[in-house]
Amino acid sequence: MVNVHKAKTHFSRLLERAHAGEEVIIAKNGKPYARLCPLEEPEPRQPGLLDGKIGPEFFEPLPEAELEVWES
Repeated sequence: MVNVHKAKTHFSRLLERAHAGEEVIIAKNGKPYARLCPLEEPEPRQPGLLDGKIGPEFFEPLPEAELEVWES
C-alpha cells in the first residue's frame, strides 16, 4: 500500500511494478482508495466470425425524419 504523495512522486515506478504483475494499492488518509494492476492482453479480433451479410439497403440514404433525429 502506497500513500497518494508517494504514488505521485514514484508513479512511473509504480506503473512498472503493476505492469510486471504486482498489484499496488494507493491509500488516501491511510485507507485504500485505488488499485493499480496489470491489464490482461486482449485477444486478437478475428473478422468474419459472425454469419450474415450487409444487403444493398444498408447503403441507401436514410429517410429525412431519421436524419433529423441523428442531426439534432
